This record gives sequence, C-alpha cells and structure tokens, in this order.
Amino acid sequence: MTTDRLTQVLLAAEKKSAEVTDWSARIGWLVGLALFVALVYWLMRQGWKWRGTLQGDLPELPATPDDAGTATLTMSGRYHGSTTAGQWLDRIVAHGLGTRSRAELTLSDAGLDVVRPGATDFFVPRAALREARLDKGIAGKVLTEGGLLIVTWAHGERLIDSGFRSDHAAEQAAWVEAVNSMTATAGSTDTAGSTDTADSIDTTKHTDTTEGAAR
Repeated sequence: MTTDRLTQVLLAAEKKSAEVTDWSARIGWLVGLALFVALVYWLMRQGWKWRGTLQGDLPELPATPDDAGTATLTMSGRYHGSTTAGQWLDRIVAHGLGTRSRAELTLSDAGLDVVRPGATDFFVPRAALREARLDKGIAGKVLTEGGLLIVTWAHGERLIDSGFRSDHAAEQAAWVEAVNSMTATAGSTDTAGSTDTADSIDTTKHTDTTEGAAR
C-alpha cells in the first residue's frame, strides 16, 4: 500500500468517525430539547392545578333553566377564556372556565347561555350580568382592537370577565348594546325597588311618630 493510498484511507476513516460524532451530538441535543419541553409542560400543568386549587371557593356554574325564554340574540364563535374582572392575565381555570373551545351563545330575558362542545357549558343569569364591551385581549389571547367581546358577570364573590370571538366580528357590537341594555334595565328595577322600600319605611316611621304624638 502506497503512502498516498494509506493517507486516503486514514482521511476517510477520520471523516466517517466525525460524521458518527456529529450524529451523536445531534441526537443528544434533540433528547435534551425534548426533556426541556416536557419539563415546561409539566410546570405549566402544575401551575394550572395550583391555580385551580386557589379558585376552589368558586361555586359550581349555573345550569341553563328549562324555560330560558325567547332568544334575543345568538352567536357562533370561540370562547377564549375567563379572568378576574379588570385583570386580563389573571386566568380563571376552575370548573373548566380555563379551557378554550368553540361556543354557541344565546341571549334571552333569562340571561346568557354558553354551550361549548367538548367543554363545560355554563349559564349566566340576567341578574348576574354586569356589562359587555369590546376589547383586544384576555388570558393571553390578543387580537386587534375591539376584536373580542368581553362579558362581565358576577359569580359567588367574584366578578368575572369572559372573552368571546364571533365568527362574524361585525355582530359583536349588537351584543354589547343588548347586554348593557339588559343590565341597565335590571339596575333601574333594583333602584326602583329600593326606593319603594325606603318610602315604605319612611311612611311607617311617620305614621308611628304621628300616632305617638296623638297619644
């Protein structure tokens, strides 16, 4: 075997060894990346469970009543999550509220019915509705300005913002108007009831005072 031939054989062996070494490094890098992704996923799951534990005081979600009345508005779209009202990153995950899904919304005199295929349905009674608005983000989901319909409602001792995106974004403004009209009407009724009660109390006190003076 000549010197040139021997040199070629050695170079070929060295090149083959280098290729094997590169593959080993690549496999090790891929395994490390997979372990890192698994760790991040596990930490996210633990954080989700921890948040759910902290929100254990949240009552069960109301079910849709048998007679919800005639539908005022309907909407097909996506449910993007719920947060503590006014805190768009404080996600609520208890009772399935943290799960994004398709959603079918129905607004009636009884309240807001949210049907979610593959996830937990829920119903917001009319008395629990507080307001609706258009916004751009909730719970890590950011869209263009006014791209999300945010409905604020009371449940237990919490005020909750729930975010929805209609398949036809133009119809979301009508939902804001309808929900806010319902809450304004409910507020007026409550105010009138409070006024009547106060007047009744004042009348009773006045009557008692008059009778006392007459005696």
